[in-house]
Amino acid sequence: MDTLQKMKAFVRVVEAGGFTAAAARMNMATGQVSRAVSELEQHLRTRLLNRTTRRVVLTEAGGRYLHRCQQILAFLEDAEAEASNAHVLPSGRLRVHATASFGQHYVVPAIMHFQKRYPQVAVELTLSQRVPDLIDEGYDVSIQLSSTELPSSGLIAVRLGRSYSILCASPHYLAARGNPSSVAGLAEHTCLQTTSPTLPGSRWHLDGPDGREVFALPPSPFRANIADATACAIRDGVGIGALPLWTALPWLRDGTLTRVLPAYRLSEMQIHALYVSREYLDAKIRSWIDFMQESIPQMLGNDELASGIANSC
Repeated sequence: MDTLQKMKAFVRVVEAGGFTAAAARMNMATGQVSRAVSELEQHLRTRLLNRTTRRVVLTEAGGRYLHRCQQILAFLEDAEAEASNAHVLPSGRLRVHATASFGQHYVVPAIMHFQKRYPQVAVELTLSQRVPDLIDEGYDVSIQLSSTELPSSGLIAVRLGRSYSILCASPHYLAARGNPSSVAGLAEHTCLQTTSPTLPGSRWHLDGPDGREVFALPPSPFRANIADATACAIRDGVGIGALPLWTALPWLRDGTLTRVLPAYRLSEMQIHALYVSREYLDAKIRSWIDFMQESIPQMLGNDELASGIANSC
């Protein structure tokens, strides 16, 4: 029996007024309880109780020790209750990672609504292009985009939806250079390359009315590793570029950008929430996953509908 269990036995003996009553409360044999208290006294080299055939009486040292034991056991009970409630009541700090552009457009608004529903949860969001190590870096959930199947990692992956990229250009670029009417016509234009998890490689794989067509990108006067940087060059009239739908949508709406080859889409990507384990899942993590499954598909659907409206304006 460890020291903590011996402390519990000592406190129960005092509270119950004797060894037999304490043993009944603890569902133990009277001899076990008596031995636990004796071993505790030996460990402390201090007598805690004076025993008679009828009752036990605290010594002065025993009274001081009893107070400390009660404090320790109360703290332990509070800690156990808090840990047990972690799978019931969403509370505490939730550490979330997401890719930069997707996180700004979807995860940040989702967090704002999530916290209205669960005000006891404090969210710490990190936006970056790299894929973090959830365990080593202490993240609860990572939102990841992938154009292929996720590699086996031992993590739990929950699918949140899918999205894609579109080709865009500025109106004044198209006025000066013309608007291509086919994938082959892109060869007559300046095409900007983005190298990112959502737009990998030097080829555009465009899915349209006749299936998939592949366009090999010529040397580009501008290349970036995030779509928002490419969007700046496109808006300045440098050329035609591929942007994730959510990045392009605000500028499609206000007329800053025009969709090129609107019957085509490219770089379809799957969106997943990754977390470490289903076992004993903390309520704040479970609630966040459930909320994302509820809200992200709705936001993606609204943006897909809006892109068609914006393109027709």
